Amino acid sequence: MKPAHTWPIGNEMGKDSIALRPLSVSDYETVLNWSKDDLFCSANDWEKNRNEEELYKWWLHCVNNEADDFIRMGIEFNGKLIGYADLANIEGHSAEIGIAIGETSLWGKGIGYHSTLSLLKYASTELGITIFNAETHETNTRSRKMLQNLGFEEISRIGSEEYLGEDSQLIQYRLTKNA
Repeated sequence: MKPAHTWPIGNEMGKDSIALRPLSVSDYETVLNWSKDDLFCSANDWEKNRNEEELYKWWLHCVNNEADDFIRMGIEFNGKLIGYADLANIEGHSAEIGIAIGETSLWGKGIGYHSTLSLLKYASTELGITIFNAETHETNTRSRKMLQNLGFEEISRIGSEEYLGEDSQLIQYRLTKNA
């Protein structure tokens, strides 16, 4: 299989080539590679130059998650782990969603959009979630556009934090789906 950064995207990419799946310990090497990408780390608030042993322990915790209000799944593109999707603060019929594409060469290709569609479908059908919350940085125009294209509406602008090395306003979004 070709490395992720040389995959042709264009017409080959469709929602059928994207899948959500459980995380596994064998994903660690991929996660280790993400941890060495300064752009990914900066965009996702990951510590740069993270100790590999500490990162491995954190990954084991992710794989063996036992929290009742949090689910993290891997995002596969053409059979290769390229990111992760989260459902957090699951309570009743609501949850917060989040995604991270670890392969920065794949940013802006629509993978986040299709991954989020899959996450919404899973959460709706399997967990009965009808209210989805999301948050992104004002300067993260790709994420903002994706959320808006999925039907999320801006509900507030509370807080700020660093994104790609600069302080950025946080924007909160919500999507309500029919039960």
